[in-house]
Amino acid sequence: MAEGTYPKTAANTVNRYKHQATYDVETIHSIVNSTAVLHVSFVPDPSDPTPIILPMIGQMGAYPGDEASGDSTWKCYLHGYVSSRIMNLTRSNEQGIPLCVAATKVDGFVLTLSPNSHNYNYRSAILQGHGTIVEDVDEKLWAMKLITNSVVPDRYDNTRVPPDNAEMQSTNILKMCISSASGKVREGCPEDERKDMKREDVLDSVWTGVIPVYEKLADPIEGPYNRIKNVPDHVGKWVKEENERRETYTREAAKKPAPLKRPKASS
Repeated sequence: MAEGTYPKTAANTVNRYKHQATYDVETIHSIVNSTAVLHVSFVPDPSDPTPIILPMIGQMGAYPGDEASGDSTWKCYLHGYVSSRIMNLTRSNEQGIPLCVAATKVDGFVLTLSPNSHNYNYRSAILQGHGTIVEDVDEKLWAMKLITNSVVPDRYDNTRVPPDNAEMQSTNILKMCISSASGKVREGCPEDERKDMKREDVLDSVWTGVIPVYEKLADPIEGPYNRIKNVPDHVGKWVKEENERRETYTREAAKKPAPLKRPKASS
């Protein structure tokens, strides 16, 4: 996993709830890589500033070929259809197109004494940069494997691979070089205003706490032409372990102290 922090810039500096902000590379990448659907924003026409947002499958990774040439930075690889608008637009721009990628995971509903203090436990990340189409066949195959295994680990090698010529021609991979990134994480129990904490009538009448939230994977259901008797370990074992991991995280996050707000600088 990549290390370090993303530098603060005018584009990525978090202004609200700064105490929940993170620029840690590993944290930001882990949020992106554990989010099933990424939301990718771009402007399709310079004459019309209206942005477009697409749900896409993607994954952060460092291509070994880049590392061999001295580039160890991680990129965001996005999977899409060859004739989609974003791919056509990127193909027509040699320098690539500006992109913004958002990833969000909700980990809990934080219920407080007052509706105004209600909150989420959550993890979110924003990436900004430029995307180009991956032309190198080896890198494209590497990225397709990376993205496939992000859905279910080891799935790529447990399927009919490599992709045939028609599949390669119909699929494009966008490679997004990151210029800036930031994240926000909220973990912890409820936190209320002092004025409400002093009111015994409110404390005696309102339940407070956290409802953990996580996506649960159901038992695998075989397809109509499946001939494999038992669910393979790379599917069944992963479903069980992933459910346990997700539930454990959200429950532990709910029990942590509320985020500590940084004290204001003295004037």
